[in-house]
Amino acid sequence: MRIALDTNVLAYAEGINGAERRDAALALIRQLPQESTIVPVQVLGELFNVLVRKGGKSRSDARDALQSWRDTFPVAETSPEVMVAAADLATDHQLGIWDAVVLSAASQSGCRLLLSEDLQAGFTWAGVTVVDPFSSPKHALLHALLGDGAE
Repeated sequence: MRIALDTNVLAYAEGINGAERRDAALALIRQLPQESTIVPVQVLGELFNVLVRKGGKSRSDARDALQSWRDTFPVAETSPEVMVAAADLATDHQLGIWDAVVLSAASQSGCRLLLSEDLQAGFTWAGVTVVDPFSSPKHALLHALLGDGAE
């Protein structure tokens, strides 16, 4: 099963919103299958802004963080097809365009799950279900992916 990560998961892993969130995000990421977890390129751009604006990191440190995530997981590009589908999604479901780009990129990459605390949990579009990875109990698909230790 392919999974996409949203900005907040990576931001938490970078220490945004405290040590407890960082530890939870890192524990989650360590359990994900690296070869089938993707990061939409839009997420990297958003992460850069969060790290600089909210995290107070230098642009150089934010760039280094992006490169580290790019080296860790495959990155899904924002193609013209992703953008057109995102515009349809934003129009039909009143999503912000950049959230729609992330969801569209996840769909185009064959993902079943988009792990996000920011989008509506349970929302499904084009085969991708948005799951809050920090909620309890875990969504059934995420629980199955992570195994018995996911609770």
